[in-house]
Parts: sequence; C-alpha cells; structure tokens
Amino acid sequence: MEDPLNIIVTGVGGQGNIQASYIIASAALIEGFHVSVGETYGAAQRGGSVTSHIRLSRERQYGPLTQEGKVHVIVNPRPVYPIDVLAGEAIYPPINKVLSAIKELVFSVHVVEATELAKKVGDVIFQNVVMVGCLAASEFTPIKTEAFRTAITELFADKGLDINLKAFEIGVEEFKRTKPL
Repeated sequence: MEDPLNIIVTGVGGQGNIQASYIIASAALIEGFHVSVGETYGAAQRGGSVTSHIRLSRERQYGPLTQEGKVHVIVNPRPVYPIDVLAGEAIYPPINKVLSAIKELVFSVHVVEATELAKKVGDVIFQNVVMVGCLAASEFTPIKTEAFRTAITELFADKGLDINLKAFEIGVEEFKRTKPL
C-alpha cells in the first residue's frame, strides 16, 4: 500500500457522500490506521458538490497530498444535473464522454450502476453504501471487507442496520462482476 493512501468521495449533496466517508474512515480506524478526513459540503444544501478527502496512514506523520502511484476510480454513471443544466443555461455532456475523459487521467475506471442497485434494496438513498461495498471488494485499499461490515454495524446499530448491510453486500458482489473500462 502507498502510505499515505488518499481516498476521495465526491458527489452532490443529498447522496450520502459524507456518510460514506464516515464508513470508510471508521473501517480504517478498525484496521489500525491513522485517519484524517476533510470535507467540503457548504453548497450541498443547494444541490452543490460534496467532497470528502480521507487519508490513511500507518505512520502518524505524513507529507502533503500528492498523486503518486495508480489512481483508481469507481463511478456511478447516473448524472445528477446541476441547477444551471436544469434551468436550460448549460448542457450536461454525454456520460460516455465524461467516462472517456476520466479514463484518460487515471489507471482504472470501474462503472457501477449504484442507483439501480440501491433500488433493489428499496431506496436510491443507499447508493452510497453500495459504492462503499464496491470499494471494499476492490482491494484498492488495505482495509478488509470485514472491517467495513463492523463499521456499518457500529454506525447503524440503532437504525437501518439490516438494509445498510444489504446495500453493502450488493456493492461487494457487483464489484466482483465489474471490469474496468
């Protein structure tokens, strides 16, 4: 593993990105990593972007954010149109062009229809947990799948545990079938 390992969770407010970052960070803590999380979510209330930066390290001290090594992307291709697109003031690019542009910049891109998979659980709101399941199955991090399950169990012990675990397992299984672009 690269040390530190940087993970970025990004999307639009209301998708559960911050919750996903809590699950990932909690699983990393269970595995004994030092974890730092930084979130940007001020515009989320207006449908704006939300980004969580999660840094894992076996060491306490680590340097600045760099892009060394291989960058992997797991993406849900369902577009969430910004307000200017909905108002007709801008055009959203075709998703195949977006994916092609991402592929040019990174080592691998895995496309997961997380919104559709979350519908199998009963609500699209669980797409974030489906994506966490994909990350757990990906082996892009040294965090064991069981640590993710433990984190979900701890975070949702009071409410929604069964449905969150189901969404997670759907993501785990889906990623095993997913091939990179």
